[in-house]
Amino acid sequence: MHKTIHCSDITTNEVQHFLNHAIAPRPICFASTIDSRGNSNLSPFSYFNVFSVNPPVIVFSPSTRVRDNTPKHTFLNLQEIPEVAVNIVTYDMIQQVNLSSCDYPKDTDEFVKAGFSKEPSHLIRPFRVRESPVQLECKVTDIRPLGENGGAGNLVIAEVMLIHIDDRILTEAGTIDQRKLDLAARLGGNWYARINNSNLFEVPRPNQHLGIGIDELPPSIKNSAILSGNHLGILANIAEIPMVDASFEDEKLTSIFQYYSVNPDEMEQELHRYAAVLLGQRKVSEAWQVLLSLAGTA
Repeated sequence: MHKTIHCSDITTNEVQHFLNHAIAPRPICFASTIDSRGNSNLSPFSYFNVFSVNPPVIVFSPSTRVRDNTPKHTFLNLQEIPEVAVNIVTYDMIQQVNLSSCDYPKDTDEFVKAGFSKEPSHLIRPFRVRESPVQLECKVTDIRPLGENGGAGNLVIAEVMLIHIDDRILTEAGTIDQRKLDLAARLGGNWYARINNSNLFEVPRPNQHLGIGIDELPPSIKNSAILSGNHLGILANIAEIPMVDASFEDEKLTSIFQYYSVNPDEMEQELHRYAAVLLGQRKVSEAWQVLLSLAGTA
């Protein structure tokens, strides 16, 4: 069963609750802007993402305040100086970033309030946040209002001109090591997520050939009561079903055949359980051999 909600039937705060909790985790744009008098502003926004790489374009949205429909200082600054330094937020920064989101008066410098260090930019006027491991110097190309009432977004479209990356998060090849970045991400309410080596996982990109698809899996595999949708997705991302390898040897497989030889149904379930373990270890070829070891599965 699903609860169905018409957005027009609930309050703006309720819409915000459901969307912010469900569409998550969201990366955090820690936006540094400046007004025409030289006053700096620093504020986080989680309605943020990369939308293009050629040209390199990011977007974020400083929405109007729900309570009184007033604009954020970031939005006002961008109307005067259409430049922004976007600083990527890590776990070590999150409490200070949260502090900077306080609704301080217009001319308050959140660099000072939140205890961040100003780093001069090369091509734009706003300062970068020295503590951030990745800093983007951007020029705003467009701002598109998305509504007129409180909570309406203002879609900021900005082209990335320069990328500054801390050497400590780079691999020897000069690329970013995802495991070293320790990102913080926004969820709903007071909730955040920490993206680090303890919860990262890899999903191999689809191979250069079309995957056979779940619909082409043998029925005993496709209709398994043990294998999950994720398991089936891994198995189906191959160009063709592999052949049975007569030389394949596995002690666990041998023991399953010996112990469950009198009960084929239980044997199949045990084989599927073992295949699930192998798939969790990214041993796809071995999992296929286990699944194909029963007559009638191919």
